[in-house]
Amino acid sequence: MVITVTGAAGMLGSRLVERLRADGHDVRGVDIRPAPTVTLLGDVRDPAAMAAAAAGAGALVHCAAALPSYPADEIRSIIVGGTTTVLEAAAGAGVPRVVHVSSTAVYGLPAVVPTPEEYPRRPVDTYSRAKAAAEEVAERHRAGGTCLTILRPKTFLGPGRMGLFAMLFEWAEEGRNFPVLGRGDVRIQMFAVEDLVDAVVTVLGAGADVANDTYNLAAAEFGTLREDFQAVLDAAGHGKRVVSVPARPALLALRGLETLKLSPVYGRLLHKLRADSYVSVEKARRRLGFAPRRSNRDAILATYAWWRGRTPETGTGRTSREPWRQGALSAAKIFF
Repeated sequence: MVITVTGAAGMLGSRLVERLRADGHDVRGVDIRPAPTVTLLGDVRDPAAMAAAAAGAGALVHCAAALPSYPADEIRSIIVGGTTTVLEAAAGAGVPRVVHVSSTAVYGLPAVVPTPEEYPRRPVDTYSRAKAAAEEVAERHRAGGTCLTILRPKTFLGPGRMGLFAMLFEWAEEGRNFPVLGRGDVRIQMFAVEDLVDAVVTVLGAGADVANDTYNLAAAEFGTLREDFQAVLDAAGHGKRVVSVPARPALLALRGLETLKLSPVYGRLLHKLRADSYVSVEKARRRLGFAPRRSNRDAILATYAWWRGRTPETGTGRTSREPWRQGALSAAKIFF
């Protein structure tokens, strides 16, 4: 069938387009940036472009989004406005099935781990508020009769992912130790992009009664932040270690740098690095029969192996496929 994928130039969208084409589907990739996986250039906020993207599609997967590092007005415009435009276009074209890729960010900073899908949305910043509002848009369309899946993945990574991970990889490659706040014994769950693609394909093939629901997605196996980061330093082969830095003064410094726009580490991430952050994936296993195949360590090491073999480049941090500017954090290297 014809499947429309928004954000087709992005890390997830491009992988999904490749997989669906390999499976024999006619895929219409949509993005504002040209790429081999993009067949239709268009902004998700443009009603005419999205109407053309949705026309005749048997399914639509909405992957396009903004990053937490974007300006606040852009985050809301792209995530909420874009989702509204895309889903209205899908409804107008009579697309029978929609998959909306959301995020576990909608939970904010949950007090319960593992966090189940029933946990209330409690967004704490511009990005998580936009993601929560986009889910509300999706739920209205579901209530209106569209078979609509909401997927909430944890931070996903794999070949092609850079963003803040590029900082860890760069420091490891240069033979530096890498800092963590406090003891680094918090458990932070991640997700391999290959597993996320598998989950989307599983949902597209599921019965409507199963697909018309909301699911957490994340690695079933994950260690502490110290253990997962140490795996990268070990792979670098310089004998370096993850080292603890006092949490309170480090947090004060990072908050100050964020305010001055001298650090890419945003506020919600600072909180996440200090407390366990993982979700329940039992519902996806029980209802979808989906089980992730890769652990945190598998995903982060695969990403690092890809990063080592790529051509070095600079980036603006506009996408997760570009290295983010480290700002003042680059000067901290001399201490590690």
